Amino acid sequence: MKYPILTLNDDTEFVHSQMLADGSVEVYIEKPDEVDGFHNASCYLPSYRWENINGFTETEIATYQEIIESMAHLIIEFSQTGGFQNASSF
Repeated sequence: MKYPILTLNDDTEFVHSQMLADGSVEVYIEKPDEVDGFHNASCYLPSYRWENINGFTETEIATYQEIIESMAHLIIEFSQTGGFQNASSF
């Protein structure tokens, strides 16, 4: 299951998984692109290991890393409670 966590003004969307069996959480990032369809990447917490980077520049990944680092503690917590909407009762 994937839970939405953040959408940027340029329609870049961040979603996260439930906590995986190994204790990690996948943060999946997707951005629409007129040429390629979508750019995407996965970052695994808590190690910040990036995989499957498609279409994003190093600068974009660095920016996304900063965003993820700023809310990693919340993402990890929400991954165990059914996402932000469930944890916040919205």
